[in-house]
Amino acid sequence: MLTQPIKQVKRARKLRKEMSLPAVLLWIELQKRPGGHKFRKEVPQHPYTLDFGCLKARLAIEVDGEAHNRGDRPQKDEERDRVMAARGFRTIRLPAYEVLNNMEGCITAIVAACGEGGPPPPRLRRGPPPRAGEDLR
Repeated sequence: MLTQPIKQVKRARKLRKEMSLPAVLLWIELQKRPGGHKFRKEVPQHPYTLDFGCLKARLAIEVDGEAHNRGDRPQKDEERDRVMAARGFRTIRLPAYEVLNNMEGCITAIVAACGEGGPPPPRLRRGPPPRAGEDLR
């Protein structure tokens, strides 16, 4: 069932064909299901597209190249992380050079982050939905 806007889904499909070298190498390792976790690549989460995601563990994995350290990118990345956290996702950011030079360490960090788990997203919590202005905890 399509739950994301079609424009976002089409963008994710396009990005899957244009992955960077560090992302391709990481994807090769993630397809082996490290730690028994299933991963998806270029996961649409309107208005964003996650580089990789483990939906069961609610983990977003971002491979950050050098451009993520310049201009307003750090602020945009922080905002993106806040939005995803509000949806119940934790984000792990891996520098591209680290993926290229220390793949084993990156996979270990990802598996550890998947094992930590987190709170379920608001729409999956049991009980009545919270009223406006009510705390989601």
